[in-house]
Amino acid sequence: MIPLKNPEAIGRMREACAIAATVLARLKEQVRPGITTHDLDQIGRDLIASFGARSACHGYQLHSRRYPAYTCLSVNEEVVHGIGSLRRILRDGDIISLDVVVEYNGYIGDNAQTVPVGTIAPRTAELLKVTEEALALGIAQAVVGHRIGDISHAVQTFVESHGFGVVREMVGHGVGRAMHEEPQIPNFGRRNSGEKIKAGMTLAIEPMVNLGTHAVRTLSDGWTVVTSDGAPSAHFEHTVLTTDSGPEILTISRTS
Repeated sequence: MIPLKNPEAIGRMREACAIAATVLARLKEQVRPGITTHDLDQIGRDLIASFGARSACHGYQLHSRRYPAYTCLSVNEEVVHGIGSLRRILRDGDIISLDVVVEYNGYIGDNAQTVPVGTIAPRTAELLKVTEEALALGIAQAVVGHRIGDISHAVQTFVESHGFGVVREMVGHGVGRAMHEEPQIPNFGRRNSGEKIKAGMTLAIEPMVNLGTHAVRTLSDGWTVVTSDGAPSAHFEHTVLTTDSGPEILTISRTS
């Protein structure tokens, strides 16, 4: 069963998503060569708290493990769920995916963006551009009467037309009172497949795209997912509300 949000829930989602987007925008401003991912995570923690929200990542339990950080900070070959570390110092030419998920007033806001650190290689810059454009194309398919597979197909065909790999193991998802709700939203699939889209769904659409093969593996920390070939990966995400007049992006920064 896919939860449909009533007007009260949508109002609360707007608040949570605005906070998540604002934290992400301000965290992005702190990305620079020489900063550690631990310092970025602490900045994210303080920004979230300044809005009276809490990190939905911190303490999130998967199997027997609890996520130890406040944001997910994934550098270069790290696809998602990278944990801030004093040992990970950003350098010119790196890329970093900033994934901010907050809970506010009982609802979740979820968004992510991959940003360059200084000057990056041209093919890596193209990876970021294509992934962000794929997100926009996926969102454009989140139309009442369409199906989830229409989102998936739009992302996959665009990404693969540029020679990049679409991650299979992690997918987008519904979001609301919980960080992960139905439906699952793969970034690959067939047009006109999956659940039918109805008004009132709130969907976290999030292409995860690798410069090389789509294959990934998880590190021994049990969280950090990396590309199998060590090539860079990009991740862009918005929380989207489906309405009778078209998809609405909820994760819009108050500072934008």
